[in-house]
Amino acid sequence: MDFGTKRNIINNLVKRNCIVTVYPSFTSADEIIKTSPDGIMLSNGPGDPSECVDIIKEIKKLYDYGIPTFAICLGHQLMALANGGETERMKYGHRGANHPVKFLNEDRTYLSSQNHGYMVNGKGLPDNAEINCINVNDKTVEGIVYHGKPVFTVQFHPEANAGPRDTAFLFDRFLKMAAEGRYDD
Repeated sequence: MDFGTKRNIINNLVKRNCIVTVYPSFTSADEIIKTSPDGIMLSNGPGDPSECVDIIKEIKKLYDYGIPTFAICLGHQLMALANGGETERMKYGHRGANHPVKFLNEDRTYLSSQNHGYMVNGKGLPDNAEINCINVNDKTVEGIVYHGKPVFTVQFHPEANAGPRDTAFLFDRFLKMAAEGRYDD
């Protein structure tokens, strides 16, 4: 779903031989489901995620249906809200290409590119939601895996290739998940 998709997100999928259909942000879950997609990408975009009430309802329907989903930035925030999580405005937003993100299950840190002024604060998330990435600088939530569903989300931009150990591998993880219908880290 396109909330302000960066072209490089689409490019990363196309170079991995994906057939990409871009749906406007106001597209209903039913309209997407009837096309039987192998996976859904919830894109980045601007603004306060809590104002996207109708979109959040549609994302919850997609989540409940169980289509493999990878959400980035605003998409990450919307998925959290769709599942009872909370977001809040940050005192100082994350801007730039030098934000260290620690992948907790891998005990590795990657540089990331970020551009957001809102964050998932970790409150209200369902029991199956595991915070699997944090910002090294301020300990804010940078990634969530929804166990029991083929869904994972990140707050940063994996398509931006911010450092020598960039996070573009997350696109490969998404495609594997879409092929198998489950999340493996």
